[in-house]
Amino acid sequence: MTTLFLYIALSLGFMTTENPKLTINVTNIESVKGNLVIGIFNTHENFLENGSAIKTYTFKVDSTTKQIVISDLPKGEYAISMYHDENSDDECNRNFLGIPKEGYAFSNNVKPKFSAPTFKECKFTLSEDTSLAIKMLN
Repeated sequence: MTTLFLYIALSLGFMTTENPKLTINVTNIESVKGNLVIGIFNTHENFLENGSAIKTYTFKVDSTTKQIVISDLPKGEYAISMYHDENSDDECNRNFLGIPKEGYAFSNNVKPKFSAPTFKECKFTLSEDTSLAIKMLN
């Protein structure tokens, strides 16, 4: 009887553990060269610090727009930071003030003014299939 109930629950979708799909539509990529590097964060602690992203993805830039589908994140709250590694040196090159010299962007299209954005400003909830539009800052 327990096995029958479990089978019925699974077939009706009550016990699915499938991750929601996150689709990121990136626009305003300045040049068609290098890579787009995306960092996914799930906490304000160490937000934007090198090596503290829970997931990092790298995609070859082959157009001035890019659609990326991520399906390996469980439901939760996240923030995205990305940069266009135009010269493929695996780092976000910055000027003497620490401002990126290569294109960059954050979830919620946060535009930093005098300091880096916070996790709270960039945060979004992934509880079902979600689509984000992010415009690169150059």
